Amino acid sequence: MKILVTGATGLVGSTLTRRLVEQGASVRILHRPTSRMDLLGEVAGHVEHAPGDVTDPESVAAAMRGITHVYHAAAHLGTGSRRDEATLFRVNVAGTAHVVDAALSEGIERLVHTSSIAALGRMPDDDVLDETAEWRPSPLNTPYAVSKHRAEMEVYRGIAEGLDAVLVNPSLIFGVGRPGENTRQIVDRVRRGRMPAVPAGGTCVVDVEDVAAGHLLAMARGETGARYVLGSENLTWRAILGTLAEAFGVAPPRLTLPPGLAMVLATGAEAAAWLTRTRPRFTRQLARSTARVHRYGNRRSIEELGCSFRPFAETARRLAEALAGEG
Repeated sequence: MKILVTGATGLVGSTLTRRLVEQGASVRILHRPTSRMDLLGEVAGHVEHAPGDVTDPESVAAAMRGITHVYHAAAHLGTGSRRDEATLFRVNVAGTAHVVDAALSEGIERLVHTSSIAALGRMPDDDVLDETAEWRPSPLNTPYAVSKHRAEMEVYRGIAEGLDAVLVNPSLIFGVGRPGENTRQIVDRVRRGRMPAVPAGGTCVVDVEDVAAGHLLAMARGETGARYVLGSENLTWRAILGTLAEAFGVAPPRLTLPPGLAMVLATGAEAAAWLTRTRPRFTRQLARSTARVHRYGNRRSIEELGCSFRPFAETARRLAEALAGEG
């Protein structure tokens, strides 16, 4: 088995790559020449490096030569600003199409595609969403969600053309990662007492280590064409932030941010970012999303793949231990 990992320098990809190397797998990673290797650490010296980018089909095809199995974890999360939409679709949709095309051309034995719970879609009347959810247009579907849905369509197009592929849909992922990126921003704001209020809604959370394990199980046991939700617990934002605060030994946020006020603050933040040509820290898209409770089911990943998910309190304690002593 010769494995290619795209997105190996990111939170999910680096955790997955470390696990593969620990298991003795032969791993090649596709990454830009400017990509940071900090999340891979010493593992970066134990993998083969293929310079390139998923947006460049030639470099994807070159990275795929001699490969038998692929984990496609590369993606752009976006900032919630309209300026970022073109990048979302170039990386997430066109990039996935390039990976699928190369996999078909090279006769890859199996591909695991990292999707997202966002690709399941959201509607105002949703209860608990799982892998059977059908995509429906909705104002609650963010540009990121649309891009991940269309990326899934590229994978299904590849399956129709003969590709053996499985899809995993992680929920909101928590891991150490890098300062200023992904959920590390939430963690740092809580532990430094800079989260004055809690959003009114909730979502499903998961530990990045469990997400990496879910990828490995999907490769080994997943049904071709199936989706698997990788999520641990459905929690309110008050529970999420309160659990983090308890783990770090700080006071939890006391106030709840009303949805209307959240939209006002987000509009102001976007306007300020537009004037200063910076990325907004809080967007109307984020305000709408965090004001609602979104719940997801993980039964299929547990029953069919054999996944197990640690409670969020354990993840919070793991983060507190890892970040102990940092400012």
